Amino acid sequence: MKHLITIFFVGLFSLAVSAQAKIEFKTETIDYGTIEKGADGVRVFEFTNTGNEPLVITKVSSSCGCTIPKKPKDPILPGKTGEIEVKYDTNRVNPIRKTITVQSNAETPTIALKIKGLVVDSSKASVLEKKDKSIVQQ
Repeated sequence: MKHLITIFFVGLFSLAVSAQAKIEFKTETIDYGTIEKGADGVRVFEFTNTGNEPLVITKVSSSCGCTIPKKPKDPILPGKTGEIEVKYDTNRVNPIRKTITVQSNAETPTIALKIKGLVVDSSKASVLEKKDKSIVQQ
């Protein structure tokens, strides 16, 4: 009888240890490419809970205030998909290189997502273009 109880508890413990949420992103980097100043800066990271427990995203943060991430409010059930929306302020004319940190109850509790690209303002000519135009006009 002692062996049966021991086997039961060992089995129950091993089942509890193997029960885990797992997060799998379609991609961990989104490339905006070259976009215009003021363009739509919203992009979406899609993921699936490939584990066997509900996935709870506890915190999503950005490396800068110019990037605003939005996490799912509800747990993501096993086999279901979810989204993390990221909005970059495209009024900043610069290269984009930002990191979004996702914290959850998943097997890998912290994941770094990245966005990259370039925001340009085509209404303003570059210094080289201005120089070329002044040479041609002379």
